[in-house]
Amino acid sequence: MRMLFLGDVMGRAGRSAVAARLPGLRADWALDFVVINGENATSGVGLSPDHARELLAAGADCLTLGDHAFDQKEMLSFIETEPRILRPLNYARTAPGRGARVFAGPGGRKVLVAQALGQVFMKRPFDDPFSAVDAVLRAHPLGGAVQAALIDIHCEATSEKMGMGHWCDGRASLVVGTHTHVPTADVQILPGGTAFQSDAGMCGDYNSIIGMDKLEPMRRFVTGMGKERFSPAAGEATLCGTLVETDDRTGLATRVRMVRVGGRLESAVP
Repeated sequence: MRMLFLGDVMGRAGRSAVAARLPGLRADWALDFVVINGENATSGVGLSPDHARELLAAGADCLTLGDHAFDQKEMLSFIETEPRILRPLNYARTAPGRGARVFAGPGGRKVLVAQALGQVFMKRPFDDPFSAVDAVLRAHPLGGAVQAALIDIHCEATSEKMGMGHWCDGRASLVVGTHTHVPTADVQILPGGTAFQSDAGMCGDYNSIIGMDKLEPMRRFVTGMGKERFSPAAGEATLCGTLVETDDRTGLATRVRMVRVGGRLESAVP
């Protein structure tokens, strides 16, 4: 299978880039399955139902969320009606929706997608992500119950993301980090056959501070005081993510590449 994961969609600029480019990428790159992290797609904080529909219509097979999963309150009910949206596995136990799901891929192949929130440097204490992901992978073994498995680990610390990669090595097709909005240069296939990248980066305007218009974050860094709310930068966005090719028999990665398309960052295509 050829699967594309796109990192955090940041505001209108990110949504517009996905809508404009993803349909062509699906065709040109012969993509079998696309997962997008959409948790910053609405004004930089959360995902509204309308914007979720927009990303799905552009060609996403699954949308993952994150620590801002329910900042847009309509998502509390919408996620129960839209099975293609996943919130973190280890979110509050009473949270609506699901953190993992098996999707139907082309040719009858099955794809497991799951997301977990990290604990290090995060604002709220979440349940242990490692045991949560372990339970899902044990229930859906590669090469048996599913032909591919993708894990989105949404957290601050690169060490925790790397830990999740090694924890899942040999049991997932791809483990990819989100949340910090900067693509990392450590794309690799781990010893057990799992593709890994510490952070996929964002789909947003990189003439910014992690996707936000520069003025207010700079004011807070310099003065220690805030004056206005953050707002997403509105320039041309770069689509950032990870492309992985897998062996249907084992579910393990055979090839992995960074993806950067459009905008300010240097292009990187398969």
